[in-house]
Amino acid sequence: MAVGYSPARYTSVSDRVRQTVRLLQRRGYAVTPSRLGGLCLGGPLPEDEVRWAVAASPELTIAEGLVIERAVMARARDISARAIAHESDSVAYLPMTSRFVRALVAVAPFIRSVSVAGSLASGGFRASDDVDLNLIVDDGHRHLAYVAVNVLGLLHALAHRAKPVDDLTRRPIAPRLMTANLILEVSQCHPLERQDVDMAYELLVAEPVFGPEAIDDVLDSNPALLDHYPQLAERRRPLCIDPPSWRLPKSVFPAFLDGAARRVGVAAWRYMQWTRRRHPEALARVAFVRSTMRPYTLFDEHARS
Repeated sequence: MAVGYSPARYTSVSDRVRQTVRLLQRRGYAVTPSRLGGLCLGGPLPEDEVRWAVAASPELTIAEGLVIERAVMARARDISARAIAHESDSVAYLPMTSRFVRALVAVAPFIRSVSVAGSLASGGFRASDDVDLNLIVDDGHRHLAYVAVNVLGLLHALAHRAKPVDDLTRRPIAPRLMTANLILEVSQCHPLERQDVDMAYELLVAEPVFGPEAIDDVLDSNPALLDHYPQLAERRRPLCIDPPSWRLPKSVFPAFLDGAARRVGVAAWRYMQWTRRRHPEALARVAFVRSTMRPYTLFDEHARS
């Protein structure tokens, strides 16, 4: 059953703006009135209508140039600093991610689509962050995809050991740089078990890098997502790369290998959680992100045990 807001609740402009601000704040972000208009639930709004809705709402205000709830005024400067850092820190990471994705899909032919997600897509990226990736993969290959991202990500990170880190991205050998945020098998997409506002927002802000036709198929099979965000039907895809000229044959990765990949993935997941054991804020952040992805999170039984 889908969770989240029902499209029927998107009644007035004020309500749509208020719910959008709340959705962003749950994820730790806030945006300018102009940007908020483009991200507004129920369809885009002109900036002047957003400003009118903010002025008319006792719950909302504009601080540091961002639309926020008055209840989080104390965090406005920090949120603004993160948005400003994004403008400079993200510049080098977009082409880096494109190169990584090109290499990833060449060696993992079961991957049908890759999108940039998380802070790099949402506008709050800092140099200490990792790059979150959303993947759509062939059935029976979710764990193989997870292992592929992490193994290739580790090799990639070895060349970037001077990268700034925080409690989430610090690792003994090399920083955590490329991360599998959400991995969906094709059969899970048609239809999606979840077609709520959080899933629609995830697809809206994620920037496709490879395989946009797989994302189009998801939207075709899940029209309720467009009830939340009609903008999904007209998304531009400036980061998309051409398919690599060469890919490993799919026969190299039969589905029965996914069981072994799952065991490797569980061990890697437990190790990553172990490295965060003295950092409760990092553990809490991971727990929140995973909660927004259920029932699609990998290794959930180990995360809850």
